[in-house]
Amino acid sequence: MKLPAASIKKIALFRALQLGDMLCSIPAVRSLRKAYPSAAITLLGLPWAAALIKRFPHYFDNFIHFPGYPGLPEQPFDPHTFLLFLPTVQHEKYDLVLQMQGNGTLVNPMVGLFGGQHTCGYFYKDVYYPHNGLFIEYPENCHEIERHLKLMEHLGLESLDTEMEFPLYQQDIDELYGLNLPVIYKEYVCVHPGSRGSWRQWPPEHFAALADNCAIKGFKIIITGTHDEEIIMQKVAALMKHDAIVIAGKTSLGAMGELIQNACLLIANCTGVSHIAAATKTPSIVISMDGEPERWAPLNHQLHRTIDWTTNNEFEEVIRELNNLLAIYGELD
Repeated sequence: MKLPAASIKKIALFRALQLGDMLCSIPAVRSLRKAYPSAAITLLGLPWAAALIKRFPHYFDNFIHFPGYPGLPEQPFDPHTFLLFLPTVQHEKYDLVLQMQGNGTLVNPMVGLFGGQHTCGYFYKDVYYPHNGLFIEYPENCHEIERHLKLMEHLGLESLDTEMEFPLYQQDIDELYGLNLPVIYKEYVCVHPGSRGSWRQWPPEHFAALADNCAIKGFKIIITGTHDEEIIMQKVAALMKHDAIVIAGKTSLGAMGELIQNACLLIANCTGVSHIAAATKTPSIVISMDGEPERWAPLNHQLHRTIDWTTNNEFEEVIRELNNLLAIYGELD
């Protein structure tokens, strides 16, 4: 261990990204927590990620909203808010700051302003980074989970495993039960056609065809998504030959996790829900529309079948993978 536990009492983890990105970093955070069990770990992230503190109280202690930075696309940059954020972070006097946002091209100089006694993270080729022995060159051509574990290993921390996590609580169960969905445990399929960015959305008619394939075999179909995704959800339902339940924006993140855990199968684009399925060990068909399945696909290839639609757009292959999964995991009484 390069930084002894006795010297690290306050840690800041900078990762201002979306759900799937955050879930892929949890195995590394698990290693971090084991190495520094008494340290207070603060997440510096997007507003939605405040919920992760409640979801993962065994890993995170505090949350500070990161207000954006020029060149980062996740949220608009507000200079005034950033100038309030920076002294707030500096005042904390963190013993260790982890830059887990990306390759560091844009953010390494900014993270250096956080004032941590030690700063670690990634660098890219000849771009600036502190030459303190705590940065590694950004690992290319590997899974996102493994990328962050490589950073932990560089710090001398034990790499535990690559298992995903998405803890569920009684509140999540109660919320899902309160929706009174007419479904039975493991006798329904979740279809999640939405995604951040239209270029990452598989055609609705393909989702509808897969959903009908499941309905023919006796499964109820639940089409899930946010309020903003309701148009594509309704389009999928309209293209189906069988009835489907559309629950646009009716579930919190926790209730959605419980819904996926209880499903026989998830069908989705490459989004955060596929990582929830990986964490809850729910079989899934994942359509990768961004051309990076080696980075984002669930690691268990037996339980989760990922199709890279940018290189292989044979719909019949998707049907074969779906039927294969249903044959293994989808027998109804």
